[in-house]
Amino acid sequence: MAKDNNNMTKKPKFSPYWIYGAIGVFLLFLIFSNDSGADDKVTLTKFEELIKYNDIKRIRVMTNADYAEIFLKDDAAKKDIYKGFINKKSNIFSMGDNPDFTVKYPEKKIFVENLYTAKEKDSLDFEITSGRIDNTVSSFIFSILPFVLIIGVWIFIMRRMSGGGAGGGGGQIFNIGKSKAKLFDEKTDIKSSFKDVAGLEGAKEEVQEIVDFLKNPEKYTSLGGKIPKGALLVGPPGTGKTLLAKAVAGEAKVPFFSLSGSDFVEMFVGVGASRVRDLFKQAKEKSPAIIFIDEIDAIGRARGKNNFTGSNDERENTLNQLLTEMDGFGTNTNVIVMAATNRADILDKALMRAGRFDRQIYVDLPDIRERKEIFDVHLKPLKKADNLDTDFLSKQTPGFSGADIANVCNEAALIAARKGKKAVEKQDFLDAVDRIVGGLEKKNKIITPGEKKTVAFHEAGHATVSWLVEHAAPLVKVTIVPRGQSLGAAWYLPEERMLVRTEQMLDEMCATLGGRAAEKVIFNKISTGALSDLEKVTKQARAMVTVYGLNEKIGNLTYYDSSGNDSGFNKPYSEETAKTIDEEISKIIENQYDRAIQILEQNKDKLTKLAELLLDKEVIFKDDLEGIFGARPFLKSDSVDDSEE
Repeated sequence: MAKDNNNMTKKPKFSPYWIYGAIGVFLLFLIFSNDSGADDKVTLTKFEELIKYNDIKRIRVMTNADYAEIFLKDDAAKKDIYKGFINKKSNIFSMGDNPDFTVKYPEKKIFVENLYTAKEKDSLDFEITSGRIDNTVSSFIFSILPFVLIIGVWIFIMRRMSGGGAGGGGGQIFNIGKSKAKLFDEKTDIKSSFKDVAGLEGAKEEVQEIVDFLKNPEKYTSLGGKIPKGALLVGPPGTGKTLLAKAVAGEAKVPFFSLSGSDFVEMFVGVGASRVRDLFKQAKEKSPAIIFIDEIDAIGRARGKNNFTGSNDERENTLNQLLTEMDGFGTNTNVIVMAATNRADILDKALMRAGRFDRQIYVDLPDIRERKEIFDVHLKPLKKADNLDTDFLSKQTPGFSGADIANVCNEAALIAARKGKKAVEKQDFLDAVDRIVGGLEKKNKIITPGEKKTVAFHEAGHATVSWLVEHAAPLVKVTIVPRGQSLGAAWYLPEERMLVRTEQMLDEMCATLGGRAAEKVIFNKISTGALSDLEKVTKQARAMVTVYGLNEKIGNLTYYDSSGNDSGFNKPYSEETAKTIDEEISKIIENQYDRAIQILEQNKDKLTKLAELLLDKEVIFKDDLEGIFGARPFLKSDSVDDSEE
């Protein structure tokens, strides 16, 4: 209770917005309380009575109103006849030109004529002038309003960039150079641990060792070793780099500073470098500690590239400061920097050297065993069918990252719920894979019978050639139901190879061209439906010739630049070689196209039977192909290749 009482009696936090509100109320009060002469009026009859005393010094007739302002001579206002209606108000903005009282008239022209008549008749010595209503307070306010708005907008922007809220306090205006890192420690509610990270055994082992460095530094330093200063997590998107960092935050039991590379970038010069200094200052004060920078390529891009302006680059200043903090004079070895990126090829070489990021941990796409473990993690919260086979699911998702698998599980649950099921079944996961890879199914898309027949033979051509060539990926199913931007699709289960041979690439190209070849064999015409197929085989053929050195005429050369310095403007070969490359690419593609036509002409009756079955069912599977073609003739050879690899 004492703690609650203390909180209740605690003074409210001061906010500069209270001052802004008070100023606004004060200005509104001045506007509406300003005396412009409209009050303290006397009647026309009373005025005709007072004018005869000759106490009036000046009469100012307002041209844009129905009253006149009366100014009395010195000491005349002290007379008893003026008591009760004389204007005693003063305004700090009126510059001392306040009338003593005002008189309202019904007709301005008659009123002015009567003034001149009275002046001549009674020999009065007052002055008659004209004027306009000028609300001096309003004029003053509106003259300074632009400056007030500019200052207010500037304060608002500064507060937003410094992270200050409505109750953040005025001092946060100058916090632009402060680090935006979020601090996690043992008191923070972090539930992630290495048990939550499925697969990635090699990466987990290296990251666990970093945590162990900070928990038991003597174990390593007693032998004369030094604790690594940095670890860089590199890998494709969705493979679990940030998840590993979260697990480190949960396991480390030391202060863990987490932020993104873009948090250093700001519109003001010098802010990025200042935030780097402040980040490492905070980390050293709490050492041993870990700093995690996600998407470090935002500031770690190689220096001196694409700087056409020749000016000093703010991002380079930030990177220079980071390099200095990681391995400069006075570096505290009890601070370890972790970073993640999927674009390691563009990082600055100085950032990658030993002494800064001593370790580069590659987080690759999961293999079939790791995908099964990832499925087990993401299937836990789902109400799944009892006979669900995770081994089958892992085989159906080659090339999927951990994030993709999480998306498959979520999409399968949504599909099952849409169908009104009580549990998520095997077919729901297959539909989810189709939905993610191919796009949304469009059964109501309008397709003419001729187009549908062309699509059926096209997809049957893919299936036929892939079934009859040795190294093509095994077929899973073929469909002519439109999905996404495609009118049909053939689904394969590619082998997870680490090395690809020339004959394997050629067989895959031949199967890819099987659809276009089937149109030529059956209709003796070709359509635009093979665009994606042509794009795929052209890339494969170009890679064979210019990247992997698999072409006899070009030889054992590669024009691939792994450093990322190739801008695309300057080709690393002559025009004559470019012509040879184009010829060889065309020759490879045409040879495989002719090969596909030859295979389909030899099996034209089976191709037609498969296409007719596809038109009837719209979706066919591996068993349907076995019923038409028999067992695949190269299964024994495929198994030998697998065992060798």
